[in-house]
Amino acid sequence: EQEPEPPQIKEEPQPEPPQIREEQEGLLISQDEEQPDLKPETDTLMKITIYEENEDSETDVNITDFQEEGSLIANNVSVHLRKESVERPHICEECGKSFCHKSHLKIHMRTHTGEKPFSCTTCAKSFSQISTLKLHMRTHTGERPFPCNECDKSFADKSHLKTHMRTHTGEKPFYCEECDKSFSRRSYLKLHIRTHTGDKPVSCKACDKSFRDKSALKRHIRIHTSEKPFSCKECDASFSQLTHLKSHTRVHTGDKPFSCTECDKSFSEKSSLNTHIRAHTGEKPFSCNVCHASFSRQAYLKSHIRTHTGENCYKHTCWLK
Repeated sequence: EQEPEPPQIKEEPQPEPPQIREEQEGLLISQDEEQPDLKPETDTLMKITIYEENEDSETDVNITDFQEEGSLIANNVSVHLRKESVERPHICEECGKSFCHKSHLKIHMRTHTGEKPFSCTTCAKSFSQISTLKLHMRTHTGERPFPCNECDKSFADKSHLKTHMRTHTGEKPFYCEECDKSFSRRSYLKLHIRTHTGDKPVSCKACDKSFRDKSALKRHIRIHTSEKPFSCKECDASFSQLTHLKSHTRVHTGDKPFSCTECDKSFSEKSSLNTHIRAHTGEKPFSCNVCHASFSRQAYLKSHIRTHTGENCYKHTCWLK
């Protein structure tokens, strides 16, 4: 009796991750997600999706569909494929990355050339991949076909939903090797690592300050432009940062969510609590460069420095003049 022929394996191309970035106030949110589905090139008994440098992907090979034939079991094939190295004969001469398909390399090369051949007909934006353009178009149409089963939020892309679900599950799969912190997104981890390295790659063109990410730069630029896009609904106050508005809103609500564990005092801002705690610990982190006196608050230090400079902070104009 003849043994059944083993099934053929075909690798289905998958584009590199989109470069779309949805920036939220006070937080850098990069594209941590998987890619939109692509149509298979040919019919096969087994489909294998190759993920190239996807931010949230943990493995290089992911079985998306499998049809049994003969005595071949899906689980055994899954284990086998994880052990076998995937051939990547197409190598980028610019950075050394390798790819399974020449088409993947061609798409990747656009990250070096800056080529963006796919343009949006609604706005002036252009993209390096057609899948990224299709995802972008949903920002114009408002289409959000992927709803969350836990809350009322919905998303334009399945990968966005996957990332969002971690807010419900508490999953934080990305760990910092320098400390014990973990994060729900790889982009958060990358941003955190800069606190260890001190890297600040984003610079302000108006002054000499630099920042760890674009969102921090965007908030800083409002100092130069005097833009205050966040307005209070209770009064006419407006603010340059969302966090400042949230802090201000507590003036109206009376909310004091930050409580001292040493006494019964509570505060509307965490910074106020941190300052108060020094009254218990005796910490005085602000030191005078002239006489080395130290203080628990920076305001106290500034007031003290005037004893050396002779500066009078209260300028009085005589009404007799």
